[in-house]
Amino acid sequence: MTQVTNTVRFVLDGRIVEAQGVRRTTTVLDYLREDLHRTGTKEGCAEGDCGACVVMVGELNPEGTAIHYVAVNSCIQLLPSLDGKSVKTVESLKDANGALHPVQQAMVDCHGSQCGFCTPGIVMSLVNLVQTNTSPSRQQINDALSGNLCRCTGYKPIVDAAVQACSHKPALKLQDQADVPLLKEIARAKSPTLSLDGEIIVQPVVRTRKGNEFVSPATLGEVADYLVKNPQTTLLAGSTEIGLQVNKQFSRPEHIMYLGNVRELREVQESPKAWRIGAMVSLEEVLALTRSVYPDFAEVLRRFGSPPIRSTATLAGNIANGSPIGDSMPCLMALGADLILRRGNKTRTVALDQFYTGQKQNVLQPGEFIEAIELPKPQPGQVFRAHKVSKRFEQDISATCAAITYTLAQGKLTQVRLAYNGLAPSPCRAPKLEAVLEGKRPSEVKAADLDAAIAASFTARDGLRATWTYRALVARNLVLDFIEEPVAQEA
Repeated sequence: MTQVTNTVRFVLDGRIVEAQGVRRTTTVLDYLREDLHRTGTKEGCAEGDCGACVVMVGELNPEGTAIHYVAVNSCIQLLPSLDGKSVKTVESLKDANGALHPVQQAMVDCHGSQCGFCTPGIVMSLVNLVQTNTSPSRQQINDALSGNLCRCTGYKPIVDAAVQACSHKPALKLQDQADVPLLKEIARAKSPTLSLDGEIIVQPVVRTRKGNEFVSPATLGEVADYLVKNPQTTLLAGSTEIGLQVNKQFSRPEHIMYLGNVRELREVQESPKAWRIGAMVSLEEVLALTRSVYPDFAEVLRRFGSPPIRSTATLAGNIANGSPIGDSMPCLMALGADLILRRGNKTRTVALDQFYTGQKQNVLQPGEFIEAIELPKPQPGQVFRAHKVSKRFEQDISATCAAITYTLAQGKLTQVRLAYNGLAPSPCRAPKLEAVLEGKRPSEVKAADLDAAIAASFTARDGLRATWTYRALVARNLVLDFIEEPVAQEA
């Protein structure tokens, strides 16, 4: 491994690109278009919604033999986070003999493009899909395209093109073996740099003349040490929030720390009672983890955002962001999740339902960060239900999301935990509603009692996405739906 200071290095189509003198907040999209003139990648919304900017970002697999790709929205990804990785754009797909990739050719044959503005992003989403799934179902194709907006053709010819392309299975895999040794050459250090006194020195990827930095540590110790010394540092994970602040609010944080290279934060550890989910584990990985054990949670995550969002956004990031309509938090609160918080060498455990102190406010101390989330495993007889209500079914912001756990003992509801978003300044438990349910048979629960508990628990507020009357009605009806379905055996 070699090291070049103040330079972002990544692999692009068999060569190492060295980006020098770039701003810390330069986006991948801007660099591709303005510096490398890869103009196939388009800017539509600049907030990760439309998918016109989708590219593939790759990292070596654990064995170092092949490259694992994820589709990302390049408009909200910061260029320094690419250091040590590889990128594929729509221009990367052309074969050495000039032939189109099977997905591109099928888009032509099936008339899947009209104005063409969104087409490169659609193609990249589909190419990313078929790298690991060469026989996708139509539902899987639809899911892969859920973050790509097309206003011209409708989606039928696009889906047809994906199906047709998969008849050419040998040609679907990208020819990227030349990139593997290059990724090894630019791999970031896996151990911290130490001073002569043995103190940790976090080497910046980019540093300005004013001393502002973009750092990308490799160990948990480096993260903790840097945050104690620089407690105002902006932590960067999936960039789905920071990218918006950069593009829409022109935010320029003095210190940015990217956590994507910290191995300990990317791990899921399993014990007999719980999963310990590191702070850099993506929503897509959590979806896969929960699909069989908590299918309603997995469905909430599937509707949380598109694959390019879920592949980079993290569970810890969603929690730390603290949005009043954050979708993962009601599920986690109902399930009794805990947070492992770290500052320096010390950690503490805080229940998620005790984490928030107000809108976008929490119990984190200066220099403290979320190290992991502990998600309990299901208990015998436990019922978990969750549902998100939004104007658009996929990739939309909640009017409210509700989640509940309970067991049935002799036909009665026990150990009830109920949580919501969208009803208060932060996601929260609903203890007064829990009290209405606890110890009752489902048939004994009255809508009027739930309505009274909702009125006593929350301040009525109309919002852009729903009136309070609608939200309160939905909050009550979701509870009635959750307890009336015979989904569990009695404990």
